[in-house]
Amino acid sequence: MRIAVCIKQVPVVSAMQFDPETKTLKREGVPSEISAFDIRALIKAVDLRALHGGEVVAVTMGPPQAREALAECLALGADRAIHICDKAFAGSDTLATARALALALRREAFDLVLCGRNSVDAETGQVGPEVAELLDWPQVTGVYALSVDASIRQLTAERETDDGFETVSTPLPALITAAEDLALERFPSKAEREAAKAKPCTELRAADLAADRSQFGTAGSPTSVAGVQQIDTARLGCVVAADSVDAAAAQLTEILINEHGLFGAWKVREQPTIATLATTSQRSGPPDVWVLAELLGGSVRPVVLELLGKATDLAQVTGGAVSAVLLGHGVEGYTSTLAAHGADHVLLGDDARLTPFHTEVHAAVLAAAIVARAPGIVLIPSTTVGRDLAPRVAARLQLGLTGDCVDIGIDAEGRLIQYKPAFGGSIIAPILSRTLPEMATVRPGMLPIANADTTRRVTIERLPITTLPEPRARVTAQRAGAETASELDDAEIVIGAGKGIGGKQNIEKLAALMQLLDASLCTTRDVTDEGWLPKQYQVGLTGRAIAPKLYIAFGIRGAFEHMVGLRRAGIVVAVNKNAKAPIFKNADYGIVGDYAEVAAALHRHLAAARPRPSREFVAKHSPQG
Repeated sequence: MRIAVCIKQVPVVSAMQFDPETKTLKREGVPSEISAFDIRALIKAVDLRALHGGEVVAVTMGPPQAREALAECLALGADRAIHICDKAFAGSDTLATARALALALRREAFDLVLCGRNSVDAETGQVGPEVAELLDWPQVTGVYALSVDASIRQLTAERETDDGFETVSTPLPALITAAEDLALERFPSKAEREAAKAKPCTELRAADLAADRSQFGTAGSPTSVAGVQQIDTARLGCVVAADSVDAAAAQLTEILINEHGLFGAWKVREQPTIATLATTSQRSGPPDVWVLAELLGGSVRPVVLELLGKATDLAQVTGGAVSAVLLGHGVEGYTSTLAAHGADHVLLGDDARLTPFHTEVHAAVLAAAIVARAPGIVLIPSTTVGRDLAPRVAARLQLGLTGDCVDIGIDAEGRLIQYKPAFGGSIIAPILSRTLPEMATVRPGMLPIANADTTRRVTIERLPITTLPEPRARVTAQRAGAETASELDDAEIVIGAGKGIGGKQNIEKLAALMQLLDASLCTTRDVTDEGWLPKQYQVGLTGRAIAPKLYIAFGIRGAFEHMVGLRRAGIVVAVNKNAKAPIFKNADYGIVGDYAEVAAALHRHLAAARPRPSREFVAKHSPQG
């Protein structure tokens, strides 16, 4: 087997500093490393070579110093390296990068290309799917287990989704993006580093890939970064002062009930938004705003309703209509929900071949609709489905795409501003696009859901669906996660369990409080890495974003990687025995104390203060409910 691994050299995120005066990142003296997911991809490629023979080729596009990253790959077991290096590549966005990588990969007959799920600096997750589209290969993203049957040229991959796990089979050649569990990280020995010096590293210039240099670098990039800014939050940072844990729990109970409406009508302030809309429309080009509708668990996903609200705001500036694109089979019944939350039109693609979701099939339908109808803006949920689909559509139509946005706005010049977190979520980068339609994926839980108006009516327009590609990557097995994405998406109250609770067995000590509050459970990456809870529970930069009215964190340190997923949470309560834990600065209220003691005390006081449960609540939580 001939395997290529695309890697990226990135700054060490923990060493990056933001200068608020110049609004720039300080890069001087910041060390670099290979992006963590790329390392997993490389190590897995070396393991596959040991089983099937062949060679592993490490490929990167970057400045001369990126050769250091390739040397590391050679020391870890790659047979040779390819360095795509030329000033012509400077300023490349994801599409220009994918274009250069695809051209380099086409020069050889690779059976498999592995990439990291995303790089830890830009965190787009777009380059892999865009390369797959440009190569016309099938893709499987977020893979945590992988095997290859070389005799029939087929791979089998296991991947995480928002609500469970899938087993996917696809013929070779194919492209895979690696999750953190695909392989154990390791470091080369001194002997391996010495041996790597004798391995070949080929340099490719822009002229080696194409005669037209304008398709690379800034000239070939449909998106650009307009600057950087820090994320502002508005937390109270109040640690409850009391003589005992019991007294602190009593005070907090009174605050939550009397000041914030727990057990009644919530009184929770909205966190500050990032984007601001122009007061007058100066926008030119197609005015219509599209939202890709996604279903989960028999209902429209909340993030779609968030996007419809944002699309309504945008359309007031552009002067266009809001259209929801709904693809599937037998899904017309969901149009009333889309109408109630802002859709003027539903573009309905109803065909048995659109169920279940296949990236290549849905990409063909969405791309054809965009070409035929020419919207001005296309918004897609940043979910497992959206992160698979949007980059392939963008690459097919040669469009700019901003992934994983936390807000969208239109500036005074009429430009769509797409706000994207980067470098571990420590900064926000406003992104501009110079292609139409302007495309973005938006993280769930980042935007408010407008009140539904059930009197609204919608026009249904059916998309013509004739010839569709035969899907190459097919789901052969599925299993649900312990908690579905829809439960955390909708939850009004969420309890977070961190590594500070001491072990998986101690999660049960939070169960009584969870049941009393009808709360969902979430956690941090270090807990899922330990295997205490499945990945579907993970909230934060590499997990999901949620927007509960109340979030109570037990034993969570409060790293920004976790807190960025809670930007839109209403009230954040921190419980930690370490009074200096960072989470107290990122919370509204805090109690210093042992998590189990605080949970038990809160349960006592909240149970005493809670009104008698409704019949509906009793029915829901009874053994027969």
